[in-house]
Amino acid sequence: MRAIWNSIADYIRECDKLLLFLCIAASGYGCIAVWSATKYIGTDRQVITQFVALLLGVVALVLISNVDYNRYKKLWPIIAAVCLIPVILTFFIGFAPAGTDDKAWLRLPGGLTFQPAELLKIAFIITFSIHLEKVGERLNNLKYLIPLCLHGAFPVVLVHFQGDDGTAMIFAVIMLLMLFAAGLKARYFIILAVAVLIAAPLIYFLVMNADQQARILSIFNLEDDLQGSDWQQWRGRIALANGGWFGKGLFKGPLTQIGDVPESYNDFIFVSIGEELGIVGCLICLLLLAFICIRILRIGAIAREKRGKLMCVGMFAMLFSQIIINLGMCLSITPVIGVPLPFFSAGGTSLACLYLGLGVIMSIYMHRNSRHMRLYD
Repeated sequence: MRAIWNSIADYIRECDKLLLFLCIAASGYGCIAVWSATKYIGTDRQVITQFVALLLGVVALVLISNVDYNRYKKLWPIIAAVCLIPVILTFFIGFAPAGTDDKAWLRLPGGLTFQPAELLKIAFIITFSIHLEKVGERLNNLKYLIPLCLHGAFPVVLVHFQGDDGTAMIFAVIMLLMLFAAGLKARYFIILAVAVLIAAPLIYFLVMNADQQARILSIFNLEDDLQGSDWQQWRGRIALANGGWFGKGLFKGPLTQIGDVPESYNDFIFVSIGEELGIVGCLICLLLLAFICIRILRIGAIAREKRGKLMCVGMFAMLFSQIIINLGMCLSITPVIGVPLPFFSAGGTSLACLYLGLGVIMSIYMHRNSRHMRLYD
């Protein structure tokens, strides 16, 4: 028994206690917000799933962080296969839950569901960082840059054909920020920006369907179609305005408690927080997320190898892009594309996989010195 307590004491001393505290605090806050936002449904299934995912995620974080992240260099083909195969399976046995139109989920026993793309994000961050480290200073040579771009484009295209363009966009941001951190020259980003501007009209008219076009147009005409594409964001704006500085109180949001804001416990959880806990509640949410992102970058700065630094940049890119896109959706700045708010939005898969990624970051922190020592032998 003493050995167990000594091991726990060892872990607490060696881990990044600040990052662990911030993540658990954000997740706990998210569980409370989900509980309040789903009270009108008459079942606690969503919050129970969220809480169980939090517990499993913390356990996974502890286990993964005790494994030296340098071992991934040899295991990356296995990691890639394990995370890629479930995504491929969605094209054959995947399904789209109510309220979505993309077959990006798999059914599990017991009525549970799993979204493999969330797990693929972590695998991509690991494999892409190893690829970038291997290329090293030759990054700006097209002979090596083109295979890197193909590596990065593969999950973007794969997830796009699932129908989940929000997640595909997250993969693209992760790739670009990791390339930037690895030292890709500015001229390539300028070329990409010009290409995107030229291709944008073609994508809009030839690739996007009518629903996607309507979501983009709704940003410029916020109340043009209140019974259609503008409905969710319109109700979200009203809910946020209801909150004021301190909100209406938990379980007391006029719109949240009757389900008048679609996905108020998922993609629009920030709106629920704003209505029930006000601007103060929203600021606490944003501060927790900001501190987590900053802490991950700090760990990257002290990592002993380049791949560790790049993994931290990748994890930061994943969180930061999801936060910005989700807030843009809730504030009617960007179209609604189904991107959840990390730690807060309901979704067991998203939360558990997020903690898997944090386990990698914690491993980088705990193995930041050339020699990793235990306090107790």
